[in-house]
Amino acid sequence: MAFADNLKQLPSIAHIAELQLFDKQGQLVTTIPNAPGKIGSLTIYHALYAKHGRIDTNAAEEGLALFAEHTADAEAHPGSHPNIDRLLEVIASGQDYAVTLITKPDTPAA
Repeated sequence: MAFADNLKQLPSIAHIAELQLFDKQGQLVTTIPNAPGKIGSLTIYHALYAKHGRIDTNAAEEGLALFAEHTADAEAHPGSHPNIDRLLEVIASGQDYAVTLITKPDTPAA
Protein backbone atom coordinates (compact mmCIF):
# COMPACT_ATOMS: atom_id res chain seq x y z
CA MET A 1 0.00 0.00 0.00
CA ALA A 2 1.17 3.54 -0.70
CA PHE A 3 2.19 6.00 2.02
CA ALA A 4 -0.95 8.15 1.59
CA ASP A 5 -3.19 5.08 1.82
CA ASN A 6 -1.37 3.87 4.93
CA LEU A 7 -1.91 7.23 6.65
CA LYS A 8 -5.67 6.96 6.11
CA GLN A 9 -5.69 3.73 8.13
CA LEU A 10 -3.97 5.22 11.20
CA PRO A 11 -5.44 7.00 14.23
CA SER A 12 -5.97 10.76 14.20
CA ILE A 13 -3.26 13.06 15.51
CA ALA A 14 -5.55 16.10 15.73
CA HIS A 15 -5.07 16.25 19.51
CA ILE A 16 -1.25 16.06 19.40
CA ALA A 17 0.97 19.14 19.37
CA GLU A 18 4.21 17.15 19.11
CA LEU A 19 5.85 13.81 19.78
CA GLN A 20 9.16 13.70 21.64
CA LEU A 21 11.75 10.92 21.46
CA PHE A 22 14.14 10.23 24.34
CA ASP A 23 17.22 8.00 24.39
CA LYS A 24 18.07 5.47 27.14
CA GLN A 25 19.77 8.22 29.14
CA GLY A 26 16.56 10.23 29.16
CA GLN A 27 17.92 12.88 26.82
CA LEU A 28 15.58 14.47 24.30
CA VAL A 29 16.74 13.32 20.86
CA THR A 30 14.17 14.99 18.64
CA THR A 31 10.63 16.24 18.36
CA ILE A 32 8.15 15.73 15.57
CA PRO A 33 5.70 18.65 15.54
CA ASN A 34 2.16 18.62 14.23
CA ALA A 35 3.10 20.94 11.39
CA PRO A 36 2.99 20.90 7.59
CA GLY A 37 5.65 18.60 6.20
CA LYS A 38 5.74 16.55 9.43
CA ILE A 39 2.16 15.33 9.74
CA GLY A 40 2.83 12.01 7.97
CA SER A 41 5.81 11.23 10.18
CA LEU A 42 3.91 12.26 13.30
CA THR A 43 0.97 10.06 12.31
CA ILE A 44 3.21 7.02 11.80
CA TYR A 45 5.30 7.54 14.94
CA HIS A 46 2.12 8.08 16.99
CA ALA A 47 0.62 4.83 15.66
CA LEU A 48 3.85 2.96 16.37
CA TYR A 49 3.94 4.31 19.92
CA ALA A 50 0.28 3.42 20.48
CA LYS A 51 0.94 -0.17 19.37
CA HIS A 52 4.43 -0.81 20.76
CA GLY A 53 4.74 1.62 23.68
CA ARG A 54 8.09 2.87 22.38
CA ILE A 55 10.09 3.02 19.16
CA ASP A 56 12.05 -0.24 19.14
CA THR A 57 13.17 -2.58 16.36
CA ASN A 58 9.69 -4.10 15.92
CA ALA A 59 8.14 -0.64 15.72
CA ALA A 60 10.86 0.54 13.34
CA GLU A 61 10.32 -2.36 10.94
CA GLU A 62 6.59 -1.70 10.92
CA GLY A 63 7.25 2.02 10.44
CA LEU A 64 9.42 1.43 7.38
CA ALA A 65 6.58 -0.56 5.82
CA LEU A 66 4.13 2.27 6.61
CA PHE A 67 6.41 4.88 5.04
CA ALA A 68 6.14 2.70 1.90
CA GLU A 69 7.70 4.32 -1.17
CA HIS A 70 9.46 6.94 0.98
CA THR A 71 11.56 4.22 2.63
CA ALA A 72 13.31 3.33 -0.63
CA ASP A 73 13.93 7.03 -1.31
CA ALA A 74 15.39 7.47 2.18
CA GLU A 75 17.71 4.50 1.68
CA ALA A 76 18.86 5.91 -1.67
CA HIS A 77 19.27 9.46 -0.30
CA PRO A 78 20.41 9.36 3.34
CA GLY A 79 19.55 12.55 5.19
CA SER A 80 16.58 13.41 2.99
CA HIS A 81 14.06 11.75 5.34
CA PRO A 82 15.39 12.08 8.90
CA ASN A 83 12.43 10.35 10.53
CA ILE A 84 12.89 7.32 8.28
CA ASP A 85 16.67 7.47 8.80
CA ARG A 86 15.99 7.24 12.54
CA LEU A 87 13.97 4.04 12.07
CA LEU A 88 16.75 2.55 9.95
CA GLU A 89 19.20 3.46 12.73
CA VAL A 90 17.02 1.75 15.34
CA ILE A 91 17.11 -1.46 13.32
CA ALA A 92 20.86 -1.24 12.65
CA SER A 93 21.87 -0.35 16.22
CA GLY A 94 19.14 -1.80 18.42
CA GLN A 95 18.80 1.65 20.04
CA ASP A 96 15.24 2.30 21.07
CA TYR A 97 13.43 5.46 22.10
CA ALA A 98 10.92 6.34 24.77
CA VAL A 99 8.08 8.54 23.57
CA THR A 100 6.26 11.44 25.16
CA LEU A 101 3.19 12.94 23.55
CA ILE A 102 2.47 16.62 24.03
CA THR A 103 -1.22 17.23 23.50
CA LYS A 104 -2.74 20.42 22.23
CA PRO A 105 -4.30 22.60 24.89
CA ASP A 106 -8.08 22.47 25.00
CA THR A 107 -9.60 25.30 23.06
CA PRO A 108 -12.00 27.36 25.15
CA ALA A 109 -15.66 27.26 24.24
CA ALA A 110 -16.79 30.29 22.26
